[in-house]
Amino acid sequence: MPSHTSAHGASASIGYRSLLRDREFVGLYASFTLTVAASTLSGFALGTLVEQQTRSPFLTAVSMYGATFATVLGALTLMSVADGRRPRRTIVALQCVSLAGVAAQAVPGLPLAARFGLLLVLGFFQSLATGTRLGLLAETVPAAAYAPARSLMNVTSGGVAVLGYALGAVLLRHLTPQEVFAVAAALTGLGLAVVAATVREHSIRLTRRPGLRQTWATNAMLFSHPGRRALLLNLWVPNGLIVGCEALFISYAPQHAGALLAAGAAGMLLGDLVVGRLLTADRRRRWAFALRLLLAVPYLLFALHPPAPVAVAAVFVAGAGFAATLPLQEQLLALTPDPVRGQVQGTESAGRMTWQGIGAVIAGGTAQYLGPGTAMTVLAAVSVAVTVASRPSVARARTAPADGAPA
Repeated sequence: MPSHTSAHGASASIGYRSLLRDREFVGLYASFTLTVAASTLSGFALGTLVEQQTRSPFLTAVSMYGATFATVLGALTLMSVADGRRPRRTIVALQCVSLAGVAAQAVPGLPLAARFGLLLVLGFFQSLATGTRLGLLAETVPAAAYAPARSLMNVTSGGVAVLGYALGAVLLRHLTPQEVFAVAAALTGLGLAVVAATVREHSIRLTRRPGLRQTWATNAMLFSHPGRRALLLNLWVPNGLIVGCEALFISYAPQHAGALLAAGAAGMLLGDLVVGRLLTADRRRRWAFALRLLLAVPYLLFALHPPAPVAVAAVFVAGAGFAATLPLQEQLLALTPDPVRGQVQGTESAGRMTWQGIGAVIAGGTAQYLGPGTAMTVLAAVSVAVTVASRPSVARARTAPADGAPA
């Protein structure tokens, strides 16, 4: 198998069209798209429901991103299943669990405590599904096609989120949140059917049985490497703090929340399209620092409580900064041994999602005392500070040698 680093320079030459001729990639891509659509609709529906019932910025923010807290439990306990011998069986089973959880949210009159409990259960199993899907992706496409494949999935995620938030706003004018949950459950079920029909089993897997011990051994290897630690810090913390800002949109401007959320997703779509498709790997690495700054700096405008059009434009520009994750993910993959790619990518994703939840909690708690606009400004300033302070460590990670997988 070719090394990951050797093909990075050629990655920009791999087109989206060639990827979409691969039936198995199309299956992973389509199921991912449907999962994002379902998650967007259900998150918006739950946030709206909690805002209507509680009028609490803190609880509303947590409801939109609460599932991310449980992803860290997946990363710490069973994430090694992402590199198990039967990844297709694993992802189908995990999709079934997601379908059951989303369908349960559609039950009328379900107490908020039960809804938050479902969020945690779904977050745990979704983190394992993400690791499994990313492990399959790394085996399905050639090394030179990995960055374009991740870029296409990121672009699609942004586009689907734009449509999802817009559609969610429209649906909630005519349907109850429970009925929107039912729509999300239907999309989840369709994603399950697609992945079951298109994805095959892969045999390039760990020889040891996945479980708690294997998960801990691989995580110890992951965090013992200074280059990987620096990359994970920058993939998790600045990103999570800005998602915390997004979690305040409903509380900041309920009548414009859909537009703000859609603007952020549209900016992310554009950023991933430009960075993933038009830039070479070397240029992506050179632009990574500027993109991480772009992610946060526009939110400093919220200290001035700008009018809605200016706020929407600022959120759109900031959304493009999320494209910084792509070059950082490429560097992390280059430092990852092949047999544990699924777990490492799953842990990275789980940590990023967990920090989104942490960001939402910090933002919601701060907004309780300072107001949503000021809270967003504070979180953006901290994001900038983390990015600037960690820049030397990320630069050193580019030349750090990789180590082997745990036996």
